[in-house]
Amino acid sequence: MDKKNALRAGALAAGTTLMMLLMTSPALALTRDDGDDPGNGLSVAETLGLYVLIPLALFAVIAGLVMALDKSKDRAPKAKSGTAVDAKV
Repeated sequence: MDKKNALRAGALAAGTTLMMLLMTSPALALTRDDGDDPGNGLSVAETLGLYVLIPLALFAVIAGLVMALDKSKDRAPKAKSGTAVDAKV
């Protein structure tokens, strides 16, 4: 990638990041809106459980089910016909 394309990509990335930061500024406001009723916050343990442990457990369950219910027996790669290996045999 030459300098011109690298500069163009960097400018695009910086511009996109700047626009996203400018558009999200209202989300950082501290004043409450009418009808806003936030609940209690999550503890560190609850947050880790919700966003780390539960997805890992789901991944493990799905991977385990796929491996347990896999019916195929042959795992060895098949040789292509007409290759040098077939010619020697």
